[in-house]
Amino acid sequence: MDNSLRILFVSAEVAPYAKTGGLADVAGSLPGVLSGMGMDIRVVLPGYKEIEAEQTYVADYPVIMGDRHETCILKEIKDAAATTYTINNYHYYYRDGIYMHHDDGERFAFLCKACLNLCKAIGFKPDLIHMNDWHTGPIALLLEKKYKKKDPFYRHIKTLLTIHNLEYQGHFEKDILDLLGLPEELFVPEGVEFYGKFNFLKAGLLYADKINTVSHTYSREILTPEYGEGLEGVLLNRINDLYGIVNGISYDYFNPEDDAFLSYPYNDRDLSGKMRNKAELQAELGLPVKNVPVVGVVHRLVSQKGLDVVIESFEKMMEMGIQFVLLGIGDPYLENTFLDLMEKYPGQVSVRIEFNEKLAHKIYSGSDIFLMPSRFEPCGLGQMISLRYGTIPVVRETGGLKDTVIDIDDDPGKGNGFTFREHTSEAFIYALGRAVNVYRNNPRLWTDMVKRGLRADFSWENSAKEYLHVYNSVLKGISLR
Repeated sequence: MDNSLRILFVSAEVAPYAKTGGLADVAGSLPGVLSGMGMDIRVVLPGYKEIEAEQTYVADYPVIMGDRHETCILKEIKDAAATTYTINNYHYYYRDGIYMHHDDGERFAFLCKACLNLCKAIGFKPDLIHMNDWHTGPIALLLEKKYKKKDPFYRHIKTLLTIHNLEYQGHFEKDILDLLGLPEELFVPEGVEFYGKFNFLKAGLLYADKINTVSHTYSREILTPEYGEGLEGVLLNRINDLYGIVNGISYDYFNPEDDAFLSYPYNDRDLSGKMRNKAELQAELGLPVKNVPVVGVVHRLVSQKGLDVVIESFEKMMEMGIQFVLLGIGDPYLENTFLDLMEKYPGQVSVRIEFNEKLAHKIYSGSDIFLMPSRFEPCGLGQMISLRYGTIPVVRETGGLKDTVIDIDDDPGKGNGFTFREHTSEAFIYALGRAVNVYRNNPRLWTDMVKRGLRADFSWENSAKEYLHVYNSVLKGISLR
């Protein structure tokens, strides 16, 4: 395979500069690994007001938005893992927050056009543009319907669209076509129209050369009405161009042997540090320091994460004699419900409604069991992080959770967790009960599972090799199916 590729990697979020979720983690990790493999990869994100990193001026150039000429000021972030540019425009990006603005459609339409114009402005002709999520979908549309037809410079550039979460699609008014300088004839059900709106993600699904999701199982699930979010028909038409690649995590940042957030390091040869971290976590959260299963949750508190089954099962969970710790922010109903449960079960439950990276690492390390009962999960990072810290996941068999967690009863030789299929409180509590039973009654098996998690490899190096394979298949015009 050809490693010496030129890749333009476009994302609305890139950690650590701008982040609201897992998209930023992927965009902040994968390009650096690909760069280390020999690729000339350039990362691009909007120049949000919140970005604090030192930047240097690179170029400025016009971007036509409808009947207006906007200016893009291109800057480069200093000391990034891979060459990283910000697309700067005071009108669009110098404001608080990444999303939830009245003109988000126009803001990300600008990003799409500015990224294509960037290539000529700095003389970087990519072999492939790697687009991430709905914000970047129109890049493929613009490339095929406008740029390739008007300028030979763009003629051989290929595209890959990565779907990080199909639920988020970017629905905006029809006038986005005017801003992009594209004809109204594209606004039909067979085109970019979706229930009377311009659909950013659909534009990418229709016109990208290849498409991938962030797990193998999710790439199959989204072909069904249950998970397809109304786009399953479009995806079925692209089935030969659709792949799944499981995300990775940073094994440098998430490392129990060298984690600045932990008081006691440990590894698969010496677990004493994990036990001491557990005792410290219990004390810090006001829980009795004793040998009971500590069950942890570190999530955005949203319906996708399936925490309704945890709430429905809570009394039975407490009857198991466990301690429950939760860290997260999100839906006010879920926040208040878990706070009420903490009041109801003092000494057994600790709930922190906040974003706290240090405490998150302490929960990953100090817990015995980690819960992810998701309704759907394109990939999920929490289960891989928990395994990295020797904390056993209890997960629903969906998306990336199914691809990364093997039920111990299904495969005693490779099992690393406990899984359930139906999204019901009965199925969930049965899986958790099995985990608690092994913890209490089979310490040898439990220790083997903990060590198995610590030895697992969910690093980005494996995923990056798969992306290189897909990049080459795009450029050669071949199918991997």
